[in-house]
Amino acid sequence: MFQVSDAAGGEIIDVISVQSQVVYGSVGNSIAVPALRRHGLQVVAVPTVLLSNTPHYASCYGGEIPQPWFEGYLTALAERNLDSAVRAVVLGYLKSTDKAVTLARWLRLMREKNPQMPVIIDPVLGDDDSGFYVDPQLATHYREQLAPLATGLTPNRFELGCLCGAQLESDTEIIDAARSLLGARTEWVVVTSATRDEARRSMQVFCVTAKETFITEHPHYDNPPKGTGDLFTAELTAGLLDGVPLNKAVEQASLFAQQSVLATRTLGMRELQLARAEAL
Repeated sequence: MFQVSDAAGGEIIDVISVQSQVVYGSVGNSIAVPALRRHGLQVVAVPTVLLSNTPHYASCYGGEIPQPWFEGYLTALAERNLDSAVRAVVLGYLKSTDKAVTLARWLRLMREKNPQMPVIIDPVLGDDDSGFYVDPQLATHYREQLAPLATGLTPNRFELGCLCGAQLESDTEIIDAARSLLGARTEWVVVTSATRDEARRSMQVFCVTAKETFITEHPHYDNPPKGTGDLFTAELTAGLLDGVPLNKAVEQASLFAQQSVLATRTLGMRELQLARAEAL
């Protein structure tokens, strides 16, 4: 019988993506993994929840990954030596505070092995329309434990307000709140759905660093398919790993996300579809 060595043997994993997964649909890892792989990246997907589909359907089965299983998945990555040379980590939907505590501990250990590793966190908490769709206590865990470990964060406006404990209305308030999350490790905050111009049917994305703010505008679509934020973060990560400057990577990720929404509608599909390269 063949035995597989635990030594990495020069194998490079580009991205470890820790977020939700569905059997049918395009949210969490179910959209992030194909998006990252279309750039030729090697991806390891760690699920936090496994559902039949997103809960907005009439029925939904499955649930949160048991905590011992989840911790085992992360432990196995270390035992296979796949965590010491990974090029980036992406965190998305966690659901519970237990997952946040485990991930903070795991990321600190990862940082010891791989200090320059980018960590990109989408603090999935909710949105303006529906409020929280996770345990509100997660906001505290993100703010105190996970955000300080991030290289970059991709909250929407509601989530940024939760992290900063404020209701954000003006551009200045949004930018100041984003900048308050910058620190020793956190270099940037990209605020998706930061502002909406109803007259122009447009949305703005704010890319905030210590010294500058870049604003990207894109069309606003009513009732977009689920998973556009997960796709945006994956595409942004891919761009950064390819050496694209941050503001340009934000523009490219935003463009691809909107092209994917249009492709989904053109195809008459319910779930988000990746745009074809020739459509861009």
